[in-house]
Amino acid sequence: MPESKGRSKPAYTPPRTAQSRVTKPNPRWFVPLMLALMLIGLVWVVTYYISGAKEYPLPEIGRWNLGAGFAFMMAGFLMTTRWR
Repeated sequence: MPESKGRSKPAYTPPRTAQSRVTKPNPRWFVPLMLALMLIGLVWVVTYYISGAKEYPLPEIGRWNLGAGFAFMMAGFLMTTRWR
């Protein structure tokens, strides 16, 4: 019975990798701003609760003071995802 010829295999070539993205460090102001936003939000919410929801921080927006405080905190926490 005749034998079949085997296929010649090419030499191993590693798979192509996309050009690695060089991650640049954050600017010097990034971390202080991130921490400041979280602290401003915390102080905003605490001030709202301590004042009895009457006068501080902004009386004309009422309960939206909680939303404003949490928005500051959320902005700070979202910045932590970009921190290198």
